[in-house]
Amino acid sequence: MSTRTAAPTRREQILKQAARLFAERGFHGVGVDEIGAAVGISGPGLYRHFAGKEAMLAELLVGISSRLLDGGKLRVREAGPDGDPSALLAALIDGHIDFALDDRPLITLHDRELDRLRDSDRKLVRQFQRQYVELWVTVVRELYPHVPEARARGAVHAVFGLLNSTPHLGPYGGGPPGRAATESLLRRLAHGAFAALGDDGDGGAAGGHHAAGGHREADDDRADGEGA
Repeated sequence: MSTRTAAPTRREQILKQAARLFAERGFHGVGVDEIGAAVGISGPGLYRHFAGKEAMLAELLVGISSRLLDGGKLRVREAGPDGDPSALLAALIDGHIDFALDDRPLITLHDRELDRLRDSDRKLVRQFQRQYVELWVTVVRELYPHVPEARARGAVHAVFGLLNSTPHLGPYGGGPPGRAATESLLRRLAHGAFAALGDDGDGGAAGGHHAAGGHREADDDRADGEGA
């Protein structure tokens, strides 16, 4: 499931171009007129859609955190209570890879500009991200029930760090080289990381399952669901 729609509205077009420009040149390096020019409307015309650049940034970062969480919840519902946790984890990985390849500027924005949000918006981003992380942790522990919760959470953060490295793959305009090959590589690396949990002598799973590695504890303040 991709994080973007098939037919973007004018508002979505503005947000897409704002994300690209903010990521390329920084929030303070981009003017409203430039964002308007990128979508073919006057700068003042943007105010019919947004109160200002701060509102665009908030909608971008709160919006993607919310969409990632909603996408994860949808995959859990589709799997059902008796679903295969291995297949569910694979679906979560594929969904996050779609985000990491399709919305790379938002990863850069999260890393660089999150602190510019109002406290209420920043807390909302963190809330959505924590819920997204815990959704993954639940699935990982269903697959590897003998893995301690902190280790499973560390593995999830490690995989997010791997998948969210996509801004370093190439220029924003052209996208990473060879999308299909990059997607396949990210998928193999993510599954391999989770497979390390099954090989861990301290916390291997029962029933012959194999899944993830990573030993970084989650930070209560920085449950980085999509950006960092």
